Amino acid sequence: MTKDCIYELEFLVRDYECDLQGIVNNAVYQNYLEHARHEFMQSADVDFAKLHDEGIDPVVTRIELDYKLPLRSQDKFIVCIKLHREGRLKFIFDQAIYRLSDKQIMLNGKITAVFLNNGRPVKPDNIIKTLLEKYDVQ
Repeated sequence: MTKDCIYELEFLVRDYECDLQGIVNNAVYQNYLEHARHEFMQSADVDFAKLHDEGIDPVVTRIELDYKLPLRSQDKFIVCIKLHREGRLKFIFDQAIYRLSDKQIMLNGKITAVFLNNGRPVKPDNIIKTLLEKYDVQ
């Protein structure tokens, strides 16, 4: 959808995701974004269960969402992901949702995440470095 996007995932709005106004409930957008992040990580062979077994847990520390236009039932859309580091420990997932029928941007999001080892932030291990290298993220 955009040249800077390193990963995209297509979705379809389901009826039960809409509220009484006939638009996607604002909280549902976070589910879309999270599912896309998980699929993105899995596409690079990052295994959340294996990381957890090694004592490493990726966690979201901040979410900023800017709603532009509403999605409605049966809309097809994509979630676009960009990724960059912020400092030594934070990873920023810049995510956007675009409606496929007209390429309109529906939402912009900035999701900040860190990796914890026993509750303390740590630098990413080799698996995460592999992810960053695969998608040429600085």
